Amino acid sequence: MNVAIVGASGAVGQEFLRVLEQRNFPMDNLVLFGSSRSAGREYTFRGKQYTVKELKHNDDFKDIDVAFVSAGGSTSVEFAETITKHGAVMIDNSSAFRMEQDVPLVVPEVNPEDALVRPRGIIANPNCTTIQMVVALKAIEKLSHIKRVHVATYQAASGAGATAMDELVKQYEQLQKGEQPTVEKFAYQLAYNLIPHVDVFTDNGYTKEEMKMYNETRKIMHSDIEVSATCVRVPVMRAHSEATWVETERPLSLDEVRESFATTEGIILQDNPAAKEYPMPLFVADHDEVYVGRIRKDLTNPNGISFWTVSDQIRKGAALNAVQIAEYLLKVGNIK
Repeated sequence: MNVAIVGASGAVGQEFLRVLEQRNFPMDNLVLFGSSRSAGREYTFRGKQYTVKELKHNDDFKDIDVAFVSAGGSTSVEFAETITKHGAVMIDNSSAFRMEQDVPLVVPEVNPEDALVRPRGIIANPNCTTIQMVVALKAIEKLSHIKRVHVATYQAASGAGATAMDELVKQYEQLQKGEQPTVEKFAYQLAYNLIPHVDVFTDNGYTKEEMKMYNETRKIMHSDIEVSATCVRVPVMRAHSEATWVETERPLSLDEVRESFATTEGIILQDNPAAKEYPMPLFVADHDEVYVGRIRKDLTNPNGISFWTVSDQIRKGAALNAVQIAEYLLKVGNIK
């Protein structure tokens, strides 16, 4: 088993290394790729030093079985054929291929079988906000078909990459010194602020991030589910949070909802308001699961349930989900 990481120096690329090591992913060889700027950097994996190679259009992927790609959409599009032409499975973390009909969009807890049919050799990793939402929705869908969802996201700086995380720390330091904060990664200063703007706005007034949650959820769940989202950037380092309102075809009791959350793969139920126990990004960062709490009946809809989720955007929202896809393919013997 030969594995490649494309975009090894980025936040998700570094998380790939941690996740692969922590989960003892079976492999014989590892190759790291990056831009010309990243080429030559060295990273340690399982006690061995690896040097980043520059990503080029050549035969470097000839012996690669799985390529985890997180180098941006334009790079994914440009190098997809180079990566897959010798049979490597490309698991892509960008948005480039997510809505392509011949590219499966996969969350292993929800639709793992979709990964088995990949005409172009590409499997797309969904958007981070979509991933954590559909893992939770799976628990509800098992009980009754979901008709519609309203969701507000509270997205950490990590969603915009390592430089965004650095900028948030720098802003707090600058403000403490009375200096003007550096604002480059976001539309406005994020420190001490909330920005109701993630990705670019579209003609209908929603951002691309919000539309991703609508379109990707329907594809992953093979459903006519309707999703209306408001995505907000918050001054948190890691782990996204989401407040979700779900309308189902039949009324659900809180007991059956809690039981379904408690027994659904990939979820940790943390729902004890009397003891002030509920998910928070401060404590969920660096964890694999989607944490669910604040479960209650929707006061405005007899078929409605409200709940709160938190999940680490860099792990389950990116690197971990991709590695879980590869683990599933190995389990069913579907890698060359």
